[in-house]
Amino acid sequence: MRVVLASQSPRRRELLTLVGIRHEVQPADIDESAFGEEAPAAHAERLAREKALVVAERAPDAVVIAADTIVVIDDRILGKPTNQEEARRMLAALSGRTHTVFTALAVARAGRVESAVETVSVTFRPLTTPEIDAYVDTAEPMDKAGAYGIQGYGATIVERIDGDYFAVMGLSLVRLVELLGRLGVNYRFGPLHETPKLAGRE
Repeated sequence: MRVVLASQSPRRRELLTLVGIRHEVQPADIDESAFGEEAPAAHAERLAREKALVVAERAPDAVVIAADTIVVIDDRILGKPTNQEEARRMLAALSGRTHTVFTALAVARAGRVESAVETVSVTFRPLTTPEIDAYVDTAEPMDKAGAYGIQGYGATIVERIDGDYFAVMGLSLVRLVELLGRLGVNYRFGPLHETPKLAGRE
């Protein structure tokens, strides 16, 4: 079964590979602006669905997986920082506080799309200005929502997680299997060299 990931995120690729789902990458080029007073969870889910549908039009024979992750604190969405100074401001805002990560997932197959949103609370330990500067200097924050990556150096600044760790990385694997099942696609356990990980059913 052909699987297409509608994302360039290396973390999402790593997670699919982790559970043995072979895939190709076709990023979706969409406008990710929010609509007016759109709630964060609704915003993330809409973007994930749009990404899945855009790529599904180009690959109608495939199962298309799309996701969108946003970080929210004080009702403010923190996207990917545009420069180092913005990254520093984001990290300072998150320092010593709890914020919310919304990761939406959408799966499209044969004209249908299923989606869901995982909500996770993440707490940072207090950060000093030199620590923030040193972390930003690693460049890790620059391509990540909220200016941190939990699977990298950022693991040393996260004090607590309440929810799905993999959703914070960018792709909830347990929700992915659920959505695939809704679309008639079964996930199979086992080593990579055995039977394909995904099998469709009528």
